[in-house]
Amino acid sequence: MGFAEFVALTAAMQSMTALTIDAMLPALPEIGRDLGTSHPNDVQLVVLIMLLGFGLGQILYGPVYALGGLVCIFSETLFIMLCGRFLQGIGIASPRIVMNAVIRDRYKGPEMARVMSFVMAVFILVPVIAPSIGQVILIFFNWEAIFWMFLITALLVCIWFSTRLDETLLPESRQPLSFRKIRNGMIEVLKTRTALGYTLATGFLFSPFVGYLSSSQQIFADGYGKKDEFPLLFASLALTFGVASLVNARLVYRYGLKRLCFASVSVITGLSGIFLLGILGMDKMPPLWLFMGYMMIIFPGIGFLFGNLNALAMEPLGHIAGVGAAMIGSLSSLISIPLGILIAGAFNGTVLPLVTGFSLCGLAVLFSIIWAEKNPQSKVVVENP
Repeated sequence: MGFAEFVALTAAMQSMTALTIDAMLPALPEIGRDLGTSHPNDVQLVVLIMLLGFGLGQILYGPVYALGGLVCIFSETLFIMLCGRFLQGIGIASPRIVMNAVIRDRYKGPEMARVMSFVMAVFILVPVIAPSIGQVILIFFNWEAIFWMFLITALLVCIWFSTRLDETLLPESRQPLSFRKIRNGMIEVLKTRTALGYTLATGFLFSPFVGYLSSSQQIFADGYGKKDEFPLLFASLALTFGVASLVNARLVYRYGLKRLCFASVSVITGLSGIFLLGILGMDKMPPLWLFMGYMMIIFPGIGFLFGNLNALAMEPLGHIAGVGAAMIGSLSSLISIPLGILIAGAFNGTVLPLVTGFSLCGLAVLFSIIWAEKNPQSKVVVENP
């Protein structure tokens, strides 16, 4: 498999998560109405519960994505829908773990960050077009058809992966599967200061991003009255993320992973703090142009950080890439999801909760990076069970 096809396959595998989230966003009002939700914010759980299963599934996952989709298709209550989305989250965790481990088998350091940047640039096309795909499906069919689209896409990606990608782990590095080795690998991740610090940073980084994904439809449709323009507005912000990923692939060799991370999180935190002070006295939403301008700076910052933080966390874990990818993905998700739920659930018709989330979580990312680099060779004390 050539480099271009490898990047495309990796992006396709990882994009299943974005597709499963973003294609649902235009359908959330209809789902809430059909399933009889009692509060407008309750429908956010259709996104958040899937992410919870995604976080847990990166430790224990299986072929349950299709089962979750079928549960969603035939659900008649919000509770049944949420059960199906939780199963989808568990199932969709496997592509992320496998492809992160495959990338680490082939690359490390700046090279891994470069590959991740290219993957993210391709990956971001899914959030750009997924809401529009969901909107088009809703024009001709009902929201259940979106879940049938998920199943067909998953099948096609699975066939591509199984027929084209060879094993990347060298024979001399392979180890027999055992609970003891997995447990020891998990403990090693927790005891490695660099890996743990950058994993915490990744979790805090994505907390407000999860909050945005869950409340974006309400922000644009309810807050700004732009229901029909929602897919376009969502896509324009996602494109800035993808452009930043491509730029990062070039800058990472010139400036280094750590310098880019520190600069990006400083911009996100500082700008969010200034924007927060500016809107605190407002009783209504800031002008749409101002909010979009703010987000078009925040999203590229996240684009710079995503691949770099993941590469820094995986750097000392090449010998346990599979367990390392699972632990990093799971821990970061289990940080970002609860905080994202708080941020999204606090939506009150304004963007104040979201901007507050970016400000506070930006500080947490900054402190996590400083902690990780304070003495990167040291070990964190974790008692063996």
